[in-house]
Amino acid sequence: MIRTQAEYKDAQEKLDQEQDTLQRQREQLEEMDLSEEEVERALEPMISFRDQLREEIETYEQMRRGDLSALHDLRSIGRWLIGARIAKGWSLSQLADKLDVSVQQVSRDEQNEYEGITARRAQRILDALGVRFRLEVEEPVLDDESGRDAVPA
Repeated sequence: MIRTQAEYKDAQEKLDQEQDTLQRQREQLEEMDLSEEEVERALEPMISFRDQLREEIETYEQMRRGDLSALHDLRSIGRWLIGARIAKGWSLSQLADKLDVSVQQVSRDEQNEYEGITARRAQRILDALGVRFRLEVEEPVLDDESGRDAVPA
């Protein structure tokens, strides 16, 4: 996951390099009189890496535009918090200052995508970012409608 402008720039440069390398590799394989299927199979890992890098760049660009998807699962709260910081246009340093913690702490937390974050800590980050957060819980569907009014003993 791309978390900073520097990582974004590096990823763009790496994508350009990968595209050039992929093209050179394709030309070399075609000179070996391999079939198109054999060439594609040989290039599959490089193509997969390039596509993954392109997807990470696109995700970062979406976050920067503030295009954060709805949070449907609390297990992804870490990625969402990172996206909220990026959307706000804040650096790791700015968030660290606002939270009164070290940049290294925020960096470690984001590298781990806030694994194991508590609700209190997540709320503190949301408050620091000025993000209003609303949790909507859908009522579970009961198999037996008659059990809806029953009170457990």
